Amino acid sequence: MAEFLYEAKNQAGKTSSGVVVADDREGAESRLRMQGLSPTAVKRKPREINLSFKRSVSTKDLKTFSLQFATMIDAGLPLVQCLEILGTQCDNKWFGARIMEIKGIVEGGSTFSEALAKFPRIFDQLFVNLVAAGELGGILDTIMKRLAEYIEKRDRLQRKIKAAMVYPVGMLLVTGAILVVMMKWVIPTFEKMFADFGNQELPAPTQFFIGLSKSFQSGWYIWAIVIVALFIGVKFFKRSAFGRFFLDRMYIHLPVVGPLVRKMAVARFTRTLGTLLGSGVPILEALQTVAKASGNAVIERAVMFARDRISEGRNMSEPLKDAKVFPGMVIQMIAVGEQTGQLDVMCNKIADFYDEEVEVAVAALTSLLEPIMLVVLGVIAGGMVIAMYLPIFSLAGTID
Repeated sequence: MAEFLYEAKNQAGKTSSGVVVADDREGAESRLRMQGLSPTAVKRKPREINLSFKRSVSTKDLKTFSLQFATMIDAGLPLVQCLEILGTQCDNKWFGARIMEIKGIVEGGSTFSEALAKFPRIFDQLFVNLVAAGELGGILDTIMKRLAEYIEKRDRLQRKIKAAMVYPVGMLLVTGAILVVMMKWVIPTFEKMFADFGNQELPAPTQFFIGLSKSFQSGWYIWAIVIVALFIGVKFFKRSAFGRFFLDRMYIHLPVVGPLVRKMAVARFTRTLGTLLGSGVPILEALQTVAKASGNAVIERAVMFARDRISEGRNMSEPLKDAKVFPGMVIQMIAVGEQTGQLDVMCNKIADFYDEEVEVAVAALTSLLEPIMLVVLGVIAGGMVIAMYLPIFSLAGTID
């Protein structure tokens, strides 16, 4: 797809100009005629030199797009005009160019949801399915507002998790830096000092750290290769179906982090399901979307299991209970929602409850991680220092 500058006349003979997206010049002229315009000049738009390296869409960009689009649709502006305004005024120029491409696809006869589906890196399956439901129900403005709210709540949860990880990650980096300094400069200084004392037999901890330091200095590149290889290996392992399921299952059952991971998965599952069902998406289609958007392979398998049972005529709460993944309270509230015909409302209430639970759990985990990381750092650094001073203590005892 490329952009073409055009000048054309409408049926009243009035001249207009603008930009149209098409595969080639003939396609651009054909799209203009479909809009009731007679092209007088069509040429490919020159490529602009973009000094920005941004090639992605942030959560803020997506939320702003959804809110502004909903406002324009609610005000009665045509879909194509909304896209043109948003594309030209978007601060993220790369995102603005993609919006203009979507505008061109819509002008070519595709629905808005079909156009969005051609850009899966920007608009996920949840976004596309909700837009499709809004188009069918004639409530596209309402759907876009719900999407903006959903994106905001999801982003708030992610920011809380990232904020909670800042301290432990920082402590790990500090610990790594201390280890490198000790291995590279501190321990060799002590080793030289011990050699000047003569052939005194060193304590086992001292010998261990001196050997570790020699190994690091002579083969640091091997250490680096091993660490990088482990990182790449875990990354590829996680990409496989078995590896992703294995790691996600391990995360859920970890003693401290596990409950937080489970609560996050439940909050995302119920929030997404409630949003889809409240927007009129059929439950089987909604569950398929929810499974892929859950972010956890264990939850995904449980949801797909429930979907298969629902297609056989069963309700949703029983197979979710059989999966033994969701807390009992969630199962009971889903069962109540099914019985009362308000499953979407109940799912949103569950999501609100677990969002608060996640916030409390994150705060508790952060307060717990701080002393743990300090103790770990103290044990590692303190252990190395004590090991280096043990021969000095022995020597002092001999002098006495």
